[in-house]
Amino acid sequence: MKSLLVLLSYHHNNTEKIANVFAKVLHAQIITPHQIDHEELQEYNLLGFGSGIYSAKHHESLLDLADKLPTVTNKKAFIFSTCGVPMKLMERDKSEFTKYVDKNHSSLREKLQSKGYTIIDEFSCPGFNTNSFLKLIGGINKGRPNAEDLKHAEEFAQNLKQNLQDNKR
Repeated sequence: MKSLLVLLSYHHNNTEKIANVFAKVLHAQIITPHQIDHEELQEYNLLGFGSGIYSAKHHESLLDLADKLPTVTNKKAFIFSTCGVPMKLMERDKSEFTKYVDKNHSSLREKLQSKGYTIIDEFSCPGFNTNSFLKLIGGINKGRPNAEDLKHAEEFAQNLKQNLQDNKR
């Protein structure tokens, strides 16, 4: 299985930490949206698309890339992100966090699906956030993603890999 991760991560490199775990498990290369070679995409069995969440959606460069992707037939993909969700939301109600992630991923998911991609799974976890007024209070989610988040990322990638191998049989 040949995998590629398309990642935009800056500020605190939260999402890059998650992508590195995915890359190790999936033996995937990591590139930025600006490094994409549309013709080479056909060589990959699995594509992952991820960034931090900005104003309830993935980074604009990832969304622009999705708009420019050629149409494919049933190409498998997954979506990932880190976000500045307040930990109280996540601790209070997992279903609320799931709704929050679903909303944040919706723009990218819809764009990829319109191009023929089958989204096989999605992953998100909290990331350290010092955007806007949060920098005045030292940010939120300090130390995130943490060891537990990285463990969940590894389990997610292992499940992706296993499911794809099982479906090949």
